[in-house]
Amino acid sequence: MENTETNSNSVTSLTMGILSIIIPFIGLVLGFIGVGFSRKALKEIGKTNEGGRGLATSGYVCSVIGIVLQLLAVVGYFAFAAVTNVG
Repeated sequence: MENTETNSNSVTSLTMGILSIIIPFIGLVLGFIGVGFSRKALKEIGKTNEGGRGLATSGYVCSVIGIVLQLLAVVGYFAFAAVTNVG
C-alpha cells in the first residue's frame, strides 16, 4: 500500500514560491526560502516515500521564477532611479 501523506515542506515550498512571485522586493527572500524548502522536501520524500514530489518540484520552479522576476524588478528600480534627474 502506498503512503498517502503529503510532505509538509513541499506545501511550504509551493506557498513560498507563489508568494515570491506576487510580493515585490520581499519576494526575493521568499524565493530563496522556497528553494531551500523544496530541496529539503525532495530529500525527505526520497527517504520516506511520502507524497508531494510534484508540489516540491512546482515550489522549486515558482521560487526560481520569483527570484528572477524580483531581481529584474530590483535592477529596473535602480536603473530607473539612476537615469531619473531629481534636481
